Order: sequence, then C-alpha cells, then structure tokens
Amino acid sequence: MQEKKEEDLQQPLNKVSEVGVDEVGRGAIFGPVFSAVVLLTEKNKSTLKQLGVRDSKKLTPKKRELLLPKILLLSSGYGIGQSSAREIDKLGIRVATELSMIRALKKLKEKPSELIIDGPLLLRPWSGTQKNIVSGDSKFISIACASIVAKVSRDNLMVRLEKKYSGYLIFKNKGYGTREHLSLIKKNGITKLHRKSFLKKSNLI
Repeated sequence: MQEKKEEDLQQPLNKVSEVGVDEVGRGAIFGPVFSAVVLLTEKNKSTLKQLGVRDSKKLTPKKRELLLPKILLLSSGYGIGQSSAREIDKLGIRVATELSMIRALKKLKEKPSELIIDGPLLLRPWSGTQKNIVSGDSKFISIACASIVAKVSRDNLMVRLEKKYSGYLIFKNKGYGTREHLSLIKKNGITKLHRKSFLKKSNLI
C-alpha cells in the first residue's frame, strides 16, 4: 500500500496546459465588447472536447448555455471583462478590446505564464508571453471555451438591456448592425449605448 502512495506522488501533476483568450462583440454597433480567459488542464481539455465544446459560432445558443456551467466547473480559473460603447468611441475598438481582455485577465488569481489569443493582433498591454492564433477558437479548446463564456455573458446582457432599450430588437440582433437594427435606429434614434464611431461609417449620424 505504501508503494502505491509513493508511485502516486511521483506522477506528474495535472497542471494548467492552456490559457485561452477570446473576445465577442467587436463588430457590434450597440453595447460593450466582452472578453474572457479560461485556464484548462490537459485532462479537462479532453473532457470538454468530448462534451461538445468547439467554436461558439458553430454552436446553437441552447448548446452554449448548456456548456457554460460545465466550462466554469472544469476550468482551473476564468475571468470576464468588458469595455463600454463610450470607451470604444473614445479609444477605438482595438484599444477597447485590449482593455476588456486585460480586465478579464486581472480576475485571475495568478498571472499566466503564456496566453493563447484568438486572432492576428497582439495584446499590446500584456507583458508576458503570448501567441496569436488565427481561427484559434476552432483549434484550441481553451479559446473555444473563452469564446463560449464571453458569448453567453454578452448575449445575456443584451437580453437584459432589451427591457431598458426596447424598440431596437436587441434581444434578437444582440447589438449587431443588421438591416432591421439600422432601420430601427433611423426610426427611433440613437441611444447612449450605440457606438457612434461605428454608426458614422453607416452614415446614420
């Protein structure tokens, strides 16, 4: 029995193997941009993959909702951050997105040794090691998890904001510039949560 315990002690610990970061809402015309970071061990990466985790854009809203509690339970840590429409207008979408990512990362108990970030752009304020992966949410489970966490969190906020900003079908378009959404802006005007810098490009203001 003693030998077995010694063998167990010699086995490598199931340490965090991936720290994925992703954003959601970068291209929307209403509301904040959200980012999430998710830390996963090798074992839990495999478990989540078997549960059906993949790029959030390839999952139904219901499937994302079902996967969210499983991701949070099996993660070694996670963080969610956002940057407001006002910050987006003031700083520009890239800086605001970076700000949301940094806010998510600050929720972690310890600074990760390496980040895997979805997309081609460096997280410039980050002083640690990072890798940029184009279409990373379809290549790395940790990024896919981060995309699901960010997407569900932002979508839920859009549903709540519908009560305050009715008349724009925010619960349906999730703040994106659909033809219907743009038509409703022309009809009802611009709210304080619409991104004015984006709407200028649409010649709506």
